Amino acid sequence: MLPYTPGEQPAPGKTVKLNTNENPYPPNPTVVAAIQNAATGALNRYPDPVATAFRRAAAEALGLPGPEWILAGNGSDEILTILVRGFVGENQKLRLPYPSYILYRTLADIQGATWEQVAFEDGWKLPAAFGNTPDDVRLVFLPNPNSPSGTVLSLEEVESLAAQMTCPLVVDEAYADFSGANCIDLVKKHENILVTRTLSKSYGLAGLRFGFLIAQPHVVSELAKIKDSYNCDMLSIAAATAAISDKTWLGDVVAKMNATRDRMTDRLTQMGFDVTPSYANFVWCTHPSGQHHAMYEFLKNNQILVRYMQFPDWGDGLRISVGTDDQIDALFMLLESHLKNL
Repeated sequence: MLPYTPGEQPAPGKTVKLNTNENPYPPNPTVVAAIQNAATGALNRYPDPVATAFRRAAAEALGLPGPEWILAGNGSDEILTILVRGFVGENQKLRLPYPSYILYRTLADIQGATWEQVAFEDGWKLPAAFGNTPDDVRLVFLPNPNSPSGTVLSLEEVESLAAQMTCPLVVDEAYADFSGANCIDLVKKHENILVTRTLSKSYGLAGLRFGFLIAQPHVVSELAKIKDSYNCDMLSIAAATAAISDKTWLGDVVAKMNATRDRMTDRLTQMGFDVTPSYANFVWCTHPSGQHHAMYEFLKNNQILVRYMQFPDWGDGLRISVGTDDQIDALFMLLESHLKNL
């Protein structure tokens, strides 16, 4: 099997990282205080195996009936792993849109399962056939917003797809805080709609690894049987609980990043790029010159990392994460100088 290849992680220094969709701002100070407080606690004891404090706080913050609707995990990647492990057996099939998060394919490979990709149509629209699942398709992943495009399907479209399916539909909402909409209410109405979330993006906690699943309680209780015994450590639980409890901080940082994202879209368009309207904390863009890899290399040589992505039978382009305004201004200056020489 081919391994999943994450974005480049340079050594600490002056490199501007706009390649892995991290939050460019430090986390909420209350989160740092919660970690420091937890670090003085009973680290010689095992953590709460089901992260009760976080699940209660998350249920309140997200308007869920109770903590039994939530399963906590070591990043949303572990939640995705649990879902594949629980629903997709050997020689069974996983379905995903294309292009999207390639880790889904790796998880199927690990399980001895197969995977099938359904290509987006023009305008990043999913064909109606995406919802028609034969018996051997046991799980469908739908990143919403999608990566690398940053595009979204409406709640009505998601609900319509799920109604056609004979298996669970997992809506991967890693970037949902930036889109202004989510599918949590659909989970309450339909047992085959499950939502995954992460604290790596909007909450600025990529270094801690914490994510969670939202599903109906009987689904959560079954999936909890196959998670690792103590999958979330004491410091991460404390940090995640503090983070999700502060809606004001989240709203402020999301508004700031969305404003920068809109400025990136406008400026890149002015430079001649074709920029897909994004509802995430990154933009996907292509240039008529087709020199995307050369642009990536030029920026890297000048200590700015963006993500060059190439998809067979689809094409290539640049995915650029939202940074601070100063970082984005540095990106614009370099790109403009490079484009003059094309």
